[in-house]
Amino acid sequence: MTDVTVCDSTLRDGNHAVAHRLGVDDIRTYARAAALAGVDVVEVGHGNGLGASSIQVGLAAVDDLTMLRTAKAELRDTRLGVLSMPGFCCVERDLKPALDCGVDEVRVGAHCTEADVTRQQITMLNDLGVVAKGILLMSHMIGAAELLEQARRMQDYGARGVILMDSAGAYTQSDVEEKVGTLVEHLDIAVGFHAHNNLGLAVANTVTAVAAGATIVDVTSRGFGAGAGNAPLELVAANLHKTGVPTRLRLFEALDAADLAHTAFVRRVPTNDGITITSGIAGVFSGFAGPVRRAGEQFGVDPREILVELGQRKVIAGQEDTIVEVALELARRVA
Repeated sequence: MTDVTVCDSTLRDGNHAVAHRLGVDDIRTYARAAALAGVDVVEVGHGNGLGASSIQVGLAAVDDLTMLRTAKAELRDTRLGVLSMPGFCCVERDLKPALDCGVDEVRVGAHCTEADVTRQQITMLNDLGVVAKGILLMSHMIGAAELLEQARRMQDYGARGVILMDSAGAYTQSDVEEKVGTLVEHLDIAVGFHAHNNLGLAVANTVTAVAAGATIVDVTSRGFGAGAGNAPLELVAANLHKTGVPTRLRLFEALDAADLAHTAFVRRVPTNDGITITSGIAGVFSGFAGPVRRAGEQFGVDPREILVELGQRKVIAGQEDTIVEVALELARRVA
């Protein structure tokens, strides 16, 4: 069996859970613990990746380059990774300076139907000899055949792997089997899976992805991430250990890293509630949970109704302004 690569996104996806307020001490301490735990990649940055710190999606407490330099100083055999989403991340302003900080791996992300927008960055990184992988966000929104078409484009651009991101936590295990299995069967590069826990299936879906042939999985300590959170490092480590899946993870050190994160900066362990569950059912980006709660309170409407309407409109990350628009329309209907 091929070794499974574990990417720890605690210091990137986890930033969503604290309004992007992770500090230098948090980054330094956790990067060291994650490296000891044997994760392959520590992904660091604003929740939406390089260049995303803004009023619209949240201002980070620490700038990108400081975050990256801080983490890099704690890593030896563990690679430093970043997320780059064209539109947020500019090559000259954000990506090239990040590479100068010692970034080893860049994941270039796009909405699941828009792989074309990753071409410039993936080809450039490939030419520079930097490991580039593609990410297809909100991948529940299209079928396996269309996902394969988009993933093939990323492969053609030079991506070393493609990760399906269940950004809304909407996947069931049968979805994972079909979509991950299709990519594994037809691509010549690695396939990965990034779970969210809106329906309580993050760990089960991650294990199912591995069984379907995925060789990259994403985790966060205590599931620390947007909405209902991600697949917890400690539980994925335990399940892969128990089933004999080969990884670099050291089980007890992974458990220690999760405990440390909980003590240091996980102020609230992500849980499932009416908002996050509705988000998963409606297929709405997990990072919308907080803004939807606030809009519901501001306009006196049920936040679950906001999520249902957002799902019907097929709103995606980056369209946060629509939340207020929908909340206002719902308020007018009941006025």
